[in-house]
Amino acid sequence: MTRVYRFADDSMMGRETGTVYHDKGTDYIAGELTRLGLRPAGDNGTFFQHLPTRGLASDAKLTIDGREFIAWRDFLPRDPGSSTPEMRNTTVIYGGVFYDTARMIDPTQAAGKVVVFTVPRGWQANRQVLMVRYSASVGIAIATLDQMPDEMRAALAQPAMAPGTLPPVSFFYVSHAMAEAMLGAPLAQLALGATGKTISGALPFGQAIVPGTRNVVAVLAGSDPALRGQYVAIGSHSDHVGFGTPIDHDSLYAFYHIVRPGGADDGNKAATASDWPKVRALLDSLRRVRPARLDSIFNGADDDASGSMGMLEVAEAFATAREKPKRSILFVWHVGEEQGLFGSAHFTDNPTVPRDSIVGQINIDMIGRGSAADTPGGGPGYLQLIGSRRLSTELGDIVEAEGKKFTPAFKFDYQYDANGHPGQFYCRSDHYNYARYGIPVVFMSTGGHAEYHQITDEPQYLDYDQLARVTQLVFNTASRLANLDHRVVVNRPKPDPKGNCVQ
Repeated sequence: MTRVYRFADDSMMGRETGTVYHDKGTDYIAGELTRLGLRPAGDNGTFFQHLPTRGLASDAKLTIDGREFIAWRDFLPRDPGSSTPEMRNTTVIYGGVFYDTARMIDPTQAAGKVVVFTVPRGWQANRQVLMVRYSASVGIAIATLDQMPDEMRAALAQPAMAPGTLPPVSFFYVSHAMAEAMLGAPLAQLALGATGKTISGALPFGQAIVPGTRNVVAVLAGSDPALRGQYVAIGSHSDHVGFGTPIDHDSLYAFYHIVRPGGADDGNKAATASDWPKVRALLDSLRRVRPARLDSIFNGADDDASGSMGMLEVAEAFATAREKPKRSILFVWHVGEEQGLFGSAHFTDNPTVPRDSIVGQINIDMIGRGSAADTPGGGPGYLQLIGSRRLSTELGDIVEAEGKKFTPAFKFDYQYDANGHPGQFYCRSDHYNYARYGIPVVFMSTGGHAEYHQITDEPQYLDYDQLARVTQLVFNTASRLANLDHRVVVNRPKPDPKGNCVQ
């Protein structure tokens, strides 16, 4: 609890990737690892593995019908990849309205083209979903630059990490005027799949120095000389989503607990007439015990201070144990999970230990909630397991066996691991970047709740008994894997490490 309160404190300003506040959080982790005596396993004898970062050339421009459009004024590129294709008289096509697949073109129509999408409200569009779905396109343009807040425009204009696992597709936001120039007609009059003008130009990115773009990597050496060259990996993510516009904390808390109990996963779900009296009643009850307060910081107490600090507890338990495990334990706190699994993609593509020496990986993300009020079927011992048998049925059996040793036994929920689940949770957290290389994984989470990706995800709302139980399960499972007389058996098909994730 003490560690979560420190790591998710307002002074960390939401630990967003690419900021000094994320560095502040990882400095704390590295300091604790130094105190515990773990071995640095990052770059140059340090605990930090830095990710490559890139910035756009200041004179970047795109041309449509001889008219030049200037970066940052007319368009804002995202995801500075090194292999995004140049646009050479590339045809532009209207892709439709994002979020509504019935009003979006078929991916085959986008092949070799630049696709313009509109958004029904706000400015955001899930670039990972679009870039995967339209991976055969040359570029994707979102016509919402005019709606993007100034502070977000400034943030996205900074150099950033190369996306690693995303397809080589240019992704950029454009102004309303540029979108209409690209399509040669007013947006409101366009039919789905309408072709527009041609566009030319490139998005030339170069190396840049950026804060807040580092993994933390440490090793606890195994006790068996014959096995200490093998590793059981434990991972979480150290980043969250920063800070935003101030809003009344308790008003948001009341609204989301009644109207959007899944937090950000509930999207823009509107309140019904019957919801408002309940929201008012809950807010009134909160006003009776504390005054109103403005809040702008996404503290990320459950997401993922719970997992990051749980890992520190596991590291301390191993470091202070009288008997060390036979295999080594590899601890990796990943950066950039919220922006697209960047840290885990970089680590698994550029591991600081031999990749084939990692016998399994335990990923923990959001392990401090899970009550009946948070999720159906929740309560003491509730835990969602994802991926535990996708590569190794033996790993799944081991986790099950360890869970039954608790009193009361863990209640494992596998529904979010089902093939085709719309939430695609198997593809949404850092474990997948290990699994794509054939490393058996298990993703442990107590699940979503009303605080997910909200300013209300603060330490006082966590269940620390639950957090302690899950952390103990992680320690026990890692110990079991590290002390097996054989590598955990991989008996299921391995995915293509460069292919798209499929759940």
